[in-house]
Amino acid sequence: MANREALRELQTRLAGRLQAAGEGVSVSSWLAVESAGQRYLMPLGQSGEIFAWPGVQSVPYTQKWFLGVANLRGTLVGVVDLAALLGQPSVRSEQSLSETSLLAFNAALEVNAALLVDRLSGLRGLDAFLSSEPAPQGAPSYYGSIYVDSQGQRWQELNLQTLSQHPTFLGIGA
Repeated sequence: MANREALRELQTRLAGRLQAAGEGVSVSSWLAVESAGQRYLMPLGQSGEIFAWPGVQSVPYTQKWFLGVANLRGTLVGVVDLAALLGQPSVRSEQSLSETSLLAFNAALEVNAALLVDRLSGLRGLDAFLSSEPAPQGAPSYYGSIYVDSQGQRWQELNLQTLSQHPTFLGIGA
């Protein structure tokens, strides 16, 4: 129950910031998430609604990172374990899954998919970071810049639009 209240609070703050953006006020650029101990920044314009773990119907003969399909507000969406997709080892128990969230892709991207993330870390703007550097050499095309915050934590930007069109993401068949 506390998980849903935290999600509702985050969505309320997000809606307020999006409204402020329409009024010309400086706002955050990214939704910050964590998955398998890694930190990621998702562009707000590409991010959709956030959901508590709803349970997933598995689909046979798919990649290990494709968890299955879920009904999110009456729409069937494919659920992708972000950590597993990016090659991070992650062991998921029913207990750990109940503490995760699903981040749907923005409807404008026309992708019925959601990313499983371990933790929502709030909203971030450029002012939250001290420095940035380009994506690592040989990184997938959907990797953006790496941003370093005041605690020295590194945050990898992920372009969800590019990710949604990447052959790896589209190739769910095992």
